[in-house]
Amino acid sequence: MPEPSPSPKRRGRLLRCGAACVVLSAVAGYVVVQYVTGGAGDPGCRVVSADGAAYEFTPEQAVNAATIAAVGTNRDMPERAVTIALATALQESALRNLDHGDRDSLGLFQQRPSQGWGSAREVRDPAYAANIFYEHLAKVPGYTGLPLTVAAQRVQRSGYPEAYAKHEPDATLLAAALTGTSAASLTCEGRPDAGTAVATATGPDAVRAALVRDFGRDALQQAGAEVGAEETSPADVGPPVAETDGRTVTLPVAEATATDGPEALRRGWQLAHWAVANASALRVERVSYAGREWVAGNTRSTWRPTGPADAGAAGATGAGDGSGSVRIVTAQ
Repeated sequence: MPEPSPSPKRRGRLLRCGAACVVLSAVAGYVVVQYVTGGAGDPGCRVVSADGAAYEFTPEQAVNAATIAAVGTNRDMPERAVTIALATALQESALRNLDHGDRDSLGLFQQRPSQGWGSAREVRDPAYAANIFYEHLAKVPGYTGLPLTVAAQRVQRSGYPEAYAKHEPDATLLAAALTGTSAASLTCEGRPDAGTAVATATGPDAVRAALVRDFGRDALQQAGAEVGAEETSPADVGPPVAETDGRTVTLPVAEATATDGPEALRRGWQLAHWAVANASALRVERVSYAGREWVAGNTRSTWRPTGPADAGAAGATGAGDGSGSVRIVTAQ
C-alpha cells in the first residue's frame, strides 16, 4: 500500500530546508575556492618571464607583493626567501591584507596575535607582517635548500602544509621581477583601483613616504635619497632627490663597475618595478630606467626603449653599464 503524500505544510518545510542546504553548500564551496585558490579580482598587473611564463594579478596584490619583496631585500634576504614569502602570502591571503581569518588570523600571512606574532594592528601592517615572517624564516636551518612548502610550513604551522607548493611558479616569477633579477618584466595598468589603499597624499611626497615605508630610511639614504630627519609621514619626508615641475622623483642608482654591475642593475630594476606595482595607489604615470620606460595605460603594455633601440635592448636584458637613475613621474 503506497505511503501517503506529505502534507503541504511538511512539503514546504522540506523545500525550504533543501534550498537552505543548496545555498549553504554554494557559500561553503565559494569560501573554500577563495581560500585555496586565491580568489583575486580582475587583473591589472602582469609579470612575464624571458621564456614566456606569465602571472596576472591585481593592483592591490601588486602593492603588497612589492612590499614583501622590498622588506626582504632590505633585510639582505636572498631571492629564495622572497619567493617563499610570496608563495606563503599567496596561499594565506591571496596577497590581500585581510581583516579576518581562521580564529584570530589577520593580514597577508594570516598571523595570529594570540600566538605571539604581534598586535592585531601590527600584523595588518604589510611591512611589519613581512618583516616578522622573514625573522622567523631566517631561523629555519638551511631554508634556502628546503622544498618551498617545507620552509613555509616551518614558519606558518598551517593546517594545509602542502598548499604552498602550488604557488611556487607564480611566486618565483614575482620574486624575480620585484627583486630586480628579471628586468623590464612587470607592467600594470596604472589606473586607480578600488581595492588598493588610497594614499594619504599624492605626488612625489606620497612616493617618497611609500619608499620609506617599504625599503626603510637607511636604504634610501644609501641610494642618495633624502627622506627627512625624524618622521616618515608624507608631510615630513622632504623634497625628492630631483624634481621636475613638482611631479618627478629621481632615485640615483650606483653606477655599475666590473664587480658590482649586476647588483646595481638589480637594485635599479627593483625600484622601477616597485614604482610600477604601486602605480594605481600612488598615481604614478611614468617610470623609466636603463633606457626603458613604462607608461600607465594597460596591463599588456611593455617597457619601451627611450633611446636608440640597441641601448634600450641592452638595458632591458641587463647588459650595458647599468648606470643611471630611476625616474618616477606622478600625476600630480
